[in-house]
Amino acid sequence: IRVLLFMTLAIMVFNFYPVTAVMIILLALLNDGPIMMIAYDNAKLMDRPVVWNMHKVLTISVTLGVLGVFSSFALFWIGEEVLHLDQQTVQTLMFLKLTVAGHMTIYLTRTGEHHFWTPPYPSAALFWTCEVTQVVATFFAVYGIFMNPIGWKLAALVWAYALGWFVFNDFVKVKIHYLITHRAIRERQHLERIGRPLSP
Repeated sequence: IRVLLFMTLAIMVFNFYPVTAVMIILLALLNDGPIMMIAYDNAKLMDRPVVWNMHKVLTISVTLGVLGVFSSFALFWIGEEVLHLDQQTVQTLMFLKLTVAGHMTIYLTRTGEHHFWTPPYPSAALFWTCEVTQVVATFFAVYGIFMNPIGWKLAALVWAYALGWFVFNDFVKVKIHYLITHRAIRERQHLERIGRPLSP
């Protein structure tokens, strides 16, 4: 949602390709490592088999995805209208944002209904793979490897922007978990009340 919807809307609405074909390949390659390392992450062991709550999974996934699209368009607007950057520089800006923010999303989703700073903490394999790929993407963007260079100041701006949205998205995620869980509890209590006999 975060990448594909943003790219599709940017092309259809603004007639602008937010990332080049080479950037798309680099995004895919840089995403592969962290995604594979999820299998080696630390996780709480459940006493009973886990059943997917698809309503909760899809609700939170779509919400985080839409927030990601909104934040991408906001940065796109900042790059063009506030900073008055050329299109090639905006493309590099978006490439770095999609990489950095995308990998931060892994930290959001792994903790479920808790904040990202709650144990269990990411495994070393997951953490270092995420951080190394983010650093590699930053060097690509700063020094213009396969793209237009943006320098360290704009790269720092992208990192600060992504971190700000990361914290905001984390609080949104926790709130949605809370609302979904309490809605289920209220519905169960309501059904129990309905099922009670009217007379003793």
